[in-house]
Amino acid sequence: MLGFPAFTGHGEPGRQGHSDAATRASVESALQAAADIEAGEITVSISGSYVILEGFVRRRGDVERAIEIAEGVVGRGYVRARLLRR
Repeated sequence: MLGFPAFTGHGEPGRQGHSDAATRASVESALQAAADIEAGEITVSISGSYVILEGFVRRRGDVERAIEIAEGVVGRGYVRARLLRR
């Protein structure tokens, strides 16, 4: 855990009533703070209750790591990834 609070248990599942912008910013910050993944080509968006990760990663395992980081912010099961490995 990177020290970012999980948004679980209140209001909309996985979001704790936070705005889309706040949720997106928190996930983006967590991805940027992770030293073990290049997040420069990952775009974060919100669709309903889900965080959507789109873009490109460079190394094997980065897709799973990006999902793990985002789930650390919004909760397990609320992340969908459309990431491709270059």
